[in-house]
Amino acid sequence: MSRQKQSNFWNTPLTSSLIKGKDVRPPEMLIGYFIGPIGGLLSSGIFTSILNTYFTDVLKLDLTFLTTLQLFSTILIVIANLVVGQLIERTRVLAGKARPWILLSALTLSVASVLMFIVPFDGVMKMVWIAIAYNLFYSVAYPIYNTANSTLVAVSTRNSDQRGQLASFNNIAGLVAMGAGSMVFPILVSFALKENQALWFAAMLAVGIITALTIFLQYKFSRERVTEELMAGGAGEEEGKSKVKTASMGTQFKAVASEKWWWVVMIFYMIFQFSGAIKNGSMSYFCRWVLDNSALGPDGWGTYQSILAVMGAIPMAVAMLFVNPLCQKFGKRKTVSAFLILGVIGGVIAIMGGSNIVPVAVGVALKCLGSSPACYMILAMLADVIDHIEWKTGLRTDGLTMSIYSSLMVAASPVMNAVFSAILNMVGYDQNLVVGTDMQSALAQTGISVSYIWFETIAYVICAILLFLFFRVEDNLKEEQAEIEKRNNTDLTAH
Repeated sequence: MSRQKQSNFWNTPLTSSLIKGKDVRPPEMLIGYFIGPIGGLLSSGIFTSILNTYFTDVLKLDLTFLTTLQLFSTILIVIANLVVGQLIERTRVLAGKARPWILLSALTLSVASVLMFIVPFDGVMKMVWIAIAYNLFYSVAYPIYNTANSTLVAVSTRNSDQRGQLASFNNIAGLVAMGAGSMVFPILVSFALKENQALWFAAMLAVGIITALTIFLQYKFSRERVTEELMAGGAGEEEGKSKVKTASMGTQFKAVASEKWWWVVMIFYMIFQFSGAIKNGSMSYFCRWVLDNSALGPDGWGTYQSILAVMGAIPMAVAMLFVNPLCQKFGKRKTVSAFLILGVIGGVIAIMGGSNIVPVAVGVALKCLGSSPACYMILAMLADVIDHIEWKTGLRTDGLTMSIYSSLMVAASPVMNAVFSAILNMVGYDQNLVVGTDMQSALAQTGISVSYIWFETIAYVICAILLFLFFRVEDNLKEEQAEIEKRNNTDLTAH
């Protein structure tokens, strides 16, 4: 495709960005990094909270099949994210390198969100259909969107404060989507959808439509200033292509692998994300089989799940007001580490609460408050490391870094759902028991409680120590960013 044809396509009223300013303004924050990602991440939020329950209790799928499917799919997910990361890194059009893939996701993600809820077959063919539909979502559609969405923060601006705000909005959007999946959808399931597959399909079709519309808004209300800067720095044209240097995956990996802070933040994120995934996947089981539901009746578990989700969402919403100012004053490392310790205290309270909703809810609220800086700042911390590596090597490693980040994010749910399915199998979870009439065994309840509370509480201890002792990328970041800008301005002047 010639440069002229590219320009014409990306300059049309449908595909051109509505963001024109040099600085990040409220419309870009609110629509491009909040409303848009809410829709983009909505199906994932629902799946994280309730998909395993749909598989085990609605479709009655075999637990061994689920464990095998989710573990095997992880391989495809990692490969897909690495491929998408490199495709993004090699995309050079007026819209940027990530935003074109955001636009594509308005179609692919919305369609893939619905396929697992059609299921036109029975028996073995039902498992085949689920395996294909599951991987179309997790190994194709979601990696495209999530890698592009994650990359947007790093390429939006070099202003560290503005980037922190965008990272906060982006991660808040993810939490809102997760909240919808853990607050609203469980009530819908427990009181309305139950085991009616046609109603599940209708609900997810509505989600797919919302996804398509909001992702398109995200595309229209975003802009890649760093990508534009780098393309301008390599402004010469040869055969219609920009001379911006694109490093191979091997070269990028060599650059990131030699940086200890890159490893620290990736290991930190993996532990944090995977522990959160098993908590989210086991939440509905905890509310159904561990908490005392006698006050609300057999369908009350959905209400209890919503209560726990609200108790977690409120402190995280409040934290939105002070996390970024605290990080600007004390640094991301100190702020995130200190709050994680608060999260550990909340986890201990929840553990001591047993089957009593009140202490468990209080503990969950403290635990979520403690996790809020890590949730809000992870993309900003990654962007800081990417800038530091660019200062050291002259290479932008957005593509590889964000594809690995996205791999960890997307793979967390299937991997930990597989682990949880294996735990259920080991502790003798009975899929045929009726809530309010039957009780799972004490061993099964213990396995569910460990998955919901203990995993994440222990992970917070490890993450706090890791970050506080070994992550010092912020110390000289402003000076390094100033030097990068000076280099790029010199290159632009030379051209």
